Amino acid sequence: MNALFSVTDKVIVVTGATGVLGKEMTTFLAQAGARVGILSRNENKVADFVKELKDQGLQAFGLVADVLHKASLAEACKSVAQQWGKLDVLLNVAGGNMPGAVIRPDQSVIDLSTDDLKKVMELNYLGTVLPTQAFLPLMLQHNKGNIINISSVSAQKPLTRVMGYSSAKAAIDNYTQWMAVELARKHGEGFRVNAITPGFFLTEQNRTLLTNSDGNLTDRGKTIKEHTPMARFGEPSDLNGTLLWLCSDASRFVTGACVPVDGGFSAFSGV
Repeated sequence: MNALFSVTDKVIVVTGATGVLGKEMTTFLAQAGARVGILSRNENKVADFVKELKDQGLQAFGLVADVLHKASLAEACKSVAQQWGKLDVLLNVAGGNMPGAVIRPDQSVIDLSTDDLKKVMELNYLGTVLPTQAFLPLMLQHNKGNIINISSVSAQKPLTRVMGYSSAKAAIDNYTQWMAVELARKHGEGFRVNAITPGFFLTEQNRTLLTNSDGNLTDRGKTIKEHTPMARFGEPSDLNGTLLWLCSDASRFVTGACVPVDGGFSAFSGV
């Protein structure tokens, strides 16, 4: 492999590492030679995942922390410093949606749960901001750092029903660009901040929106496929090429970018 695209021995912390997309990306990076920090608040899932990777001869380290809890994130950063002495990449994957922040067909926006809306905004937005704050000091010690956030096609083209999630991911796009400017201007070209913008991937959180209990597509799922030029949902492994590029020095002059991996969804007008 060209050295520019190498992540060998890079220390990469992944938040939300035990979820569907997080687990795929973490496994891929470990198999590519990275030393991965598996961060999740579920201690059992973290331990099981670390064992799974170590059994393959890969380098992994467990970090039990809540992305909305500053103290636990600070302890996680200390653990990374003690274990590996540096942090090359922070991959902010933690996020998600809640039923009360979704407008069902038989509801109006008046029925929206403000409590669930707040939780969705906190999980996706603060759940990216707080880990960045916690791990940035370790990057600053070495005058170099690479932060990768997870956005969504719903950030630029707000989707019906998922008001809270669309709003939260729009905030991620803005934050990604803002932080890219902030870090490069204050700390130099060694700091980069970008985002991956996935299209539609089947996860546990959106499965009931896109598929029926019998596995067939809902009307919403059918519409999404019709508006995706490649006519399919993404597979978690589809994110890996873009991920490798952003984690490696091959993208060393790329910052403030939100890179779509969506089968052409964001390019299609519907006509």
